[in-house]
Amino acid sequence: MSNHSLTILAGKATDRPLTTGPRVRVSGRHRATVDRDGCCPGKRSRRSPLACISFLVALAICGYPDEVGATPWPELREKGILTYAPEVPPPIERSEPAIVSVHLESGRNIVEIKPGVKYEYWTFNGHVPGPMLRLRLGDVLEIHHTNADPKGMPHNLDFHAVTGPGGGAEVTSVTPGEERVARFKMLHPGLFVYHCAAPPVTDHIANGMYGLILVEPEGGLPPVDREFYIMQSEIYAEDPAQAAAGPVEDDFWGDQGEEPLAAGVLPFSHQNGLLEHPSFVFFNGRYGALLGDNALKASKGDRIRIYFGNIGPNLISSFHLIGEMFDQVYREADLISPPGRSIQTTLVPAGGATVVEVDLEVPGTFVLVDHAIFRIEKGAIGQLQVSGAPEPSIYYAVDSEAASATSPDPEDDRR
Repeated sequence: MSNHSLTILAGKATDRPLTTGPRVRVSGRHRATVDRDGCCPGKRSRRSPLACISFLVALAICGYPDEVGATPWPELREKGILTYAPEVPPPIERSEPAIVSVHLESGRNIVEIKPGVKYEYWTFNGHVPGPMLRLRLGDVLEIHHTNADPKGMPHNLDFHAVTGPGGGAEVTSVTPGEERVARFKMLHPGLFVYHCAAPPVTDHIANGMYGLILVEPEGGLPPVDREFYIMQSEIYAEDPAQAAAGPVEDDFWGDQGEEPLAAGVLPFSHQNGLLEHPSFVFFNGRYGALLGDNALKASKGDRIRIYFGNIGPNLISSFHLIGEMFDQVYREADLISPPGRSIQTTLVPAGGATVVEVDLEVPGTFVLVDHAIFRIEKGAIGQLQVSGAPEPSIYYAVDSEAASATSPDPEDDRR
């Protein structure tokens, strides 16, 4: 199919010419047929010469459709449900493909990323990470992209789930006040990153323009009790003392002379990004996003599923849940191959994702980390709080006196 329009008026011969337009569409209450000579007989096999000529012209522009009477876009249309980390859109219950309409707006937002530390994020829909999208294999994503960047910067969208130049970046670029609309068919199931790819792509990613899009396989995913959305990222900021001294030059761009930020807002450092020296490594955009009152919550006996992305832009994540094994790991978010089982730590490259499932047999507080363990001190830490009655058959603290009575005498080992 090409991206022109082809409309066939079925059911009777017609002198009205067939039309071309921005989309492929073959319509009619009756199934239209095409002769080998390119003419379209009506209900009584009458031909209109003008209609036949118009049909041939349309075919020259559009090419033959895969099946005359078929349409390239699904008939069903729905508004996409967007959620913000750690929330996940609900599973898709329909069995037929749909056009899923989603609106993303590029902008900026000053956020307290750590107590007393603020940073100006570049955002999708005002959040970092951006919203999570959920579609099904065969769906068509209809993206409406607008730009409200107060500094006039252009932005776009590169969906790793999209087949086509730039992952959609070439047809979603907007300057402030503009809107672009594009459609992309989901050809591959999996969990995919999306991000802004406007130049310099490094800065747009490092400053917060990213999120996840889930494309369920045909038939969907097995049911679980709870699902969570987590995204790891890095912040490359200037040292506050250096920032106070004025603009800094880097090895690639020279003077980073963007407009000065408000007092107390930590400036971005392209130079530290080049050196791969992050100031912070976060889960869900800020320190404490998954700690304390913000911890993930579940119950003993639950099976949970975590959709985990790593935008980088530089580091590989060694994702680990202290005190649990990943019962199933869909490595690199491959939702087709059989998952790995009983995995302690899974690697997630920059620009990649994974899906893990955990059966919670024991209550307590479990800690999520990047097991490149010093990154805990840079912010890569979260908690999963599991409620429920103790399970002493699995996890039990033995009384010290009872332990001494039953433990072997060390002297026996020396004899």
